[in-house]
Amino acid sequence: MRPAQLLRVLDREFSSTAEGHHTPVMLWGPPGVGKSQMVAQIAERHRVPMIDIRLSQMEPSDLRGIPFRAGDRVEWAIPAILPDAERHASAGILFLDEITSAPPAVSAAAYQLILDRRLGEYRVPDRWAIFAAGNRQGDRGVTYSMPAPLANRFSHFEVETHLDDWVAWAYAQGIDERVIGFLRFRPELLFDFDPAHNPVAFPSPRSWEFAHRCLKKFEDIPELLQGTLQGCVGPAAGIEVAAFVDSLDQMPDLDAILAGEVVPVPREIDLQYAVAAALVGRAIRAQGEPDKDRVIGNILAYAGRFPQREMGVMLVSDLHRAVGNSLFEVPAFADWAAVVADVMLYE
Repeated sequence: MRPAQLLRVLDREFSSTAEGHHTPVMLWGPPGVGKSQMVAQIAERHRVPMIDIRLSQMEPSDLRGIPFRAGDRVEWAIPAILPDAERHASAGILFLDEITSAPPAVSAAAYQLILDRRLGEYRVPDRWAIFAAGNRQGDRGVTYSMPAPLANRFSHFEVETHLDDWVAWAYAQGIDERVIGFLRFRPELLFDFDPAHNPVAFPSPRSWEFAHRCLKKFEDIPELLQGTLQGCVGPAAGIEVAAFVDSLDQMPDLDAILAGEVVPVPREIDLQYAVAAALVGRAIRAQGEPDKDRVIGNILAYAGRFPQREMGVMLVSDLHRAVGNSLFEVPAFADWAAVVADVMLYE
């Protein structure tokens, strides 16, 4: 399932805790596709704490607690890491990460916690959702086969990579438009992991965020930029993105486009993708400014000049995801829509 859909599933699953309809959710996927980040987004959206428990680093007693003598009986000291309504909050997310990397003895200790929401005398507070994530056995990570009793305690979803969803996230997070433009140009490199070769650096949604940071740190040191990009996204992708960045000195004048001047569209396809990504970034930064409608109107006018109308459609689709339905209120939108009326838009 694509990330945008999964975020809606997780959001509804969290909300359902208040009504008693919550089902624990297991997210499957290769490394770097954003499983943990999606759970964190739900916690941030609802402004609740997220307790991240890495089961691969725990012993069974870390969950069950340790016994102590109380008179002529033995009781259990509840681990402080488990959710507590008074100590943490009345609502939140218990996230069991790396669950498929946990030894079987630890997984067995989690059975009751996941399905019955309790461990011995301990109970998970009612409004706490339980989410988990792990890699598949074919992903060349340290994984154990999930026992059927544990698997049957979850609803299961596999996380797919989806460029449109990643681009929407990237604009919202301020990812460098050069990275976004490159991946629009080379969409197959959003995620390129071959477990048979077990690479140490490879393109993934997570590593492209590293590439963004790399550009911020090393773009003024040309002799280091390519090597550091390769260290983030792998040898081949690192060379390609470095060459893409180097070619951007041929970009048209973005300020002239935003001012409404007639600026030719580059002939090179890679530059067209770069221009489109950069213009969406400029539109985002113009939000809240008094001339934002004029800026967006001029971007829409430029989108109508692309020789391939699909390129303009992509630009405006990304623009809509970034700025929302206020785009439709800009007078120039109707003119642009009339130009591309016969081009179908698909989500």
